[in-house]
Amino acid sequence: SLDGADPQAVRRMGGGNSFDQVLAAVGHAQAVGLPVKINMVVMAHENGDQVIPMAHLCRKLGVELRLIEYMDVGNRNGWQPRQVLTAATMTARIDRRWSLQPVGRQPGSTARRWRYRDGGGFVSTIASISEPFCGDCNRLRVTADGMAYTCLFASQGTDLKPALDPRQPDMVLIRQLRSLWRQRQDRYSEERALRSRQAGLTPRPSPAEMAYIGG
Repeated sequence: SLDGADPQAVRRMGGGNSFDQVLAAVGHAQAVGLPVKINMVVMAHENGDQVIPMAHLCRKLGVELRLIEYMDVGNRNGWQPRQVLTAATMTARIDRRWSLQPVGRQPGSTARRWRYRDGGGFVSTIASISEPFCGDCNRLRVTADGMAYTCLFASQGTDLKPALDPRQPDMVLIRQLRSLWRQRQDRYSEERALRSRQAGLTPRPSPAEMAYIGG
């Protein structure tokens, strides 16, 4: 993760003095042949000015930049719609600088990808605010204490610990996961837009912290 293209921008976003450490880690990963993608969470009025500089940096490093719309995850980030810089806006800015060719989004994937027409690699966006992809989401998260979450925005999980007991046959866990997935109705990103247009809907339950259930 890197939310700015220079040390000052990273510090402004709360990343401390991590800029050089991140670049060093990218170099180490590339040295052993690992593919690298850099995540950048973009806030319109905080680091929206870093989209082009970050695209330039990632092209120079030979890594894929993943631009992530600022999301209302957890309870602590004070999210407001006006803080969102949409994926369409971000890719339009980049396309004006370096022409992009759309590659699309694979079913089940969170990211929509573009190819630089000049051969400079790829850039992608994760747009759960402006372009929800709940319909084919295939993500299940299990926390260290055995709770399964079927959505990043979920307010509660399902306890897998009884089924994870080593005395239980594997099929118990398989059946529980299969039942959980078949009954899931998570589509918060789609419902968010509906809530913003209609008054009187049931308030959203307090969501779990992203740091707890993972990205």
